Amino acid sequence: MNVPLLILLPFKSLLRNKTRSFLTMLGMVIGIASVIAMVAIGEGASRLVESQVRSLGSNMILITPAAIQQSGVSLGSGSRMNLTPEDAEAIRRSVPGVKAVSPVVQARGQLIYGDRNWAPQSIRGEGEDYLAVKDWDIVEGAFFGADDVLAARKVCVIGSTVAENLFEDESPVGKNLRIQNMPFRVLGVLGRKGSSPGGEDQDDVVIVPWTTAKRVLRGSRFNNLDVVLVSSTEEGNIPEVEKDVTDLLRDRHRLGSDQDEDFRTLSMNEMLEASTRTTRIMTTLLACIASISLIVGGVGIMNIMLVSVTERTREIGLRMAVGARRTDILRQFLSEGVLIALIGGLLGMTLGGASTQLVRVLFHWPIFVSPEAVLLAFGSSSLVGVFFGFYPSFRASRLDPIAALRNE
Repeated sequence: MNVPLLILLPFKSLLRNKTRSFLTMLGMVIGIASVIAMVAIGEGASRLVESQVRSLGSNMILITPAAIQQSGVSLGSGSRMNLTPEDAEAIRRSVPGVKAVSPVVQARGQLIYGDRNWAPQSIRGEGEDYLAVKDWDIVEGAFFGADDVLAARKVCVIGSTVAENLFEDESPVGKNLRIQNMPFRVLGVLGRKGSSPGGEDQDDVVIVPWTTAKRVLRGSRFNNLDVVLVSSTEEGNIPEVEKDVTDLLRDRHRLGSDQDEDFRTLSMNEMLEASTRTTRIMTTLLACIASISLIVGGVGIMNIMLVSVTERTREIGLRMAVGARRTDILRQFLSEGVLIALIGGLLGMTLGGASTQLVRVLFHWPIFVSPEAVLLAFGSSSLVGVFFGFYPSFRASRLDPIAALRNE
């Protein structure tokens, strides 16, 4: 049987039973559309998480005090008070590959400007190198310097959310706002960062010198830090820098070889890998669930083709009687199964693409339809057509011509 005839005959067969052909394809349409949509939504979520993690700061290592254990019960991360400004300075001076270091002291308070007030998600005391650690830009004004940190001056830099809610259309730079009812001069406004992986608004923040946060806002007499942020010069040397920082702090804290660290380190690479691994697993699970529809669609193709073989028994016998070989019958029916699957696959890809765009518009969810997902869907529909169409085709090719012609 020549190729044009191999394509023409299945088309004619499908057109003779339009409704049945469409209903047979429907399982494939739903299956392929589900796979495309699930993979696109999952991949979009993965990229969103990746961008959010990277927005925390590229090449960054987070150092926090470890938890104290009492009677086998953890008092929570940061319950120790063993990270000091001297530790931060030692890391800056002694660890090769370190780009910048910022001590961190957390504070809380209400912001007041004129007759407006605002409770930011975060008031943070940071070092003068904070912007370099976080890869953050100033869009208006300037950041505070080493002199401001040394003198514990009442100056601050605010995020865009704080600027919009407190100052509305005014320029905040040079204005005084009150934190815990104490005046702070606004030096600058940070560029937009968006949400963190935890869903927090990173722009709803006030940054002050860490010395100011410690002495003025917290009134603390202890020489401890809440966190130390370290940025490496390049992404490739993060593991080496993290190891050197760990060795340095173990030495400074006089920890023996059999003692656990009294601090914890977490690199953005580790956080990114964990987040990406989670989203990949979820994407794979969603795709596997959606693939069940493909199997259902394939079973539907096989059932309809078995019915078709029974209905066309005399046609098969007649074709064999005039010279058609068993392989010709096999190819004819197999091509019908593949054609149903391919048309269903193409319609499914169209429906899947449209549904992902609908999700993007209605729910503002990031969508990414990769070429690999499209090729996978197209290949899957072809394989389903071959796999589930083979048995009915083989059964048709094994019919006895004489018995087939005798069939009513």
